[in-house]
Amino acid sequence: MKIIEKIKEALSNEKRVVFSFEFYPPKSEDGVESLFEKMDRMVVHNPAFCDITWGAGGSTADLTLDIAARMQNMVCVETMMHLTCTNMPVEQIDQALDIVKNKGLQNVLALRGDPPHGHDKFFQVQGGFACALDLVKHIKVKHGDYFGVTVAGYPEGHPDVIGHNGVASIGGYHNDLSYLKKKVDGGADFIITQLFYDTDIFLKFVHDCRQIGITCPIVPGIMPINNYKGFLRMTRFCKTKVPSEVSNALEAIKDNEEAMRSYGIHLGTEMCKKILANGIRTLHLYTLNMEKSALAILSNLGLIEEAKISRCLPWRPRPTNVFRVKEDVRPIFWANRPKSYLSRTMEWDEYPNGRWGDSCNPLYGPLTDNQFIRPQARDKKLLEDWIVPLRNVEDVHEKFKDFCHGKLRSNPWSESDGFQPESMIINEQLGRINTKGFLTINSQPAVNGAKSDCQIVGWGGPGGYVYQKGYLEFFCSKEKLDALVSNCSALPSLTYVAMNKEGTWISNISETNVSAVTWGVFPRREIIQPTVVDPASFLVWKDEAFEIWSRGWASLYPEDDPSKKVLEEVQNNYFLVSLVDNDYINGDLFAVFADL
Repeated sequence: MKIIEKIKEALSNEKRVVFSFEFYPPKSEDGVESLFEKMDRMVVHNPAFCDITWGAGGSTADLTLDIAARMQNMVCVETMMHLTCTNMPVEQIDQALDIVKNKGLQNVLALRGDPPHGHDKFFQVQGGFACALDLVKHIKVKHGDYFGVTVAGYPEGHPDVIGHNGVASIGGYHNDLSYLKKKVDGGADFIITQLFYDTDIFLKFVHDCRQIGITCPIVPGIMPINNYKGFLRMTRFCKTKVPSEVSNALEAIKDNEEAMRSYGIHLGTEMCKKILANGIRTLHLYTLNMEKSALAILSNLGLIEEAKISRCLPWRPRPTNVFRVKEDVRPIFWANRPKSYLSRTMEWDEYPNGRWGDSCNPLYGPLTDNQFIRPQARDKKLLEDWIVPLRNVEDVHEKFKDFCHGKLRSNPWSESDGFQPESMIINEQLGRINTKGFLTINSQPAVNGAKSDCQIVGWGGPGGYVYQKGYLEFFCSKEKLDALVSNCSALPSLTYVAMNKEGTWISNISETNVSAVTWGVFPRREIIQPTVVDPASFLVWKDEAFEIWSRGWASLYPEDDPSKKVLEEVQNNYFLVSLVDNDYINGDLFAVFADL
């Protein structure tokens, strides 16, 4: 989706404020994975978009392309990629645009770019463009209306027109404004400004833009101050004016990093308050890949609240890729591994919308290393929580029980920490059946008409009601499965599918019996059924689920550790079971385990 459309839609509500985040490509692989962890935590607050920079002198072009694609398709946030003219012949520019277009991105920030490394001034590379205006026009000629194009604005004038006295001449400033209007007239949708610390300068800039006929949104770029050296480096590089009261305050605390961050949050909050008070309801936060200050500012403004994080659908993240933006149905099996699901369905031609049966391409991508790669921080948590000596399968049962009781933070079968909030409703029952050898990896309680804005089970926004069938997914031995199946025969509301690693199928439904297990009723909308149990997809999921025993857990032990044999025994002999209680009004999913 084009960002300008999101901005216009949001601003049609007079009380809505739009905010967004900027990130830059880290220098190491660990830094990249750490950045994605931060993004995951930040995007739950529903920014209108996030952008990723191109890198000084075009130095991170390939990494920027990769990060942008992952942001759009795996983090699932509307992503805008910076694209500069620095060291970029037109062939490379076209290649970059084709790549992001094929990855489902629709938004580009068109920039001239900084001077190449080792040079003081920008120069036009052979076969390239001299300025951002040329780039804007080229994107429009080459791709028509597909891309939303954003351009940069400079409240104090572009650094190239700012003199040694730190101020742009009147002529230089107005020439810069005229050039900005040419970029907008050339096809730009909106403007994001360079950082500033004097809010009055920004407000004057907006007024001056309006005076010459620039009518598009002008989004202020806010850079929270986190440390003194970084602040000096950025303001000197950008030739940013720093009000004396800010300089004096920082000078007094420059050696106290905690005080610096606190002041930076305070200053950023006050700047944003003044901007909002002047009727501008868009904010773009230059995060410098740090989350706390940006989120603290938004929290101070009342724009975010941890306790009120809402879900558009019961699974997160909601896709933003232009090819799958209408997707609203998924199998429940990947509820705790959404990124794995996204990667295995990346190449689908169509995505289910309205009902699972609308999917015209049910072929999942193969299992690859991508499904089992974890950030180092995640491995560290798993090592701390799950890597203990295992003498027998009872020790394995104990680890699952501890997770259900909140004693462990991580789980090899989940990409996130802890329980889903709704599973906390049934965590005691889950703990009891895990003790009995039914090792749960996915669950949801029955819900009969809860308000859609309920913080625990709600989704889809206010005004509706949500429903769900009780669901459990677990590993168990063949002996326990036989006992469970026997008990199910007396409980007709229960349906189950069970398979072992080798593919032996035990079920009381057929492979074509798709069942909705979550649905919602909302005003002026058809009933939404975003989560289903699809036996055909279970055939695919079971391979991944069994593989996690070895590649997600056992692989963390030393090669000759006897605990690996215990896990291999479970992997080779247990069944994976999907169990649904279709009576979401009076049913009791756990009754079937009572005498087992």
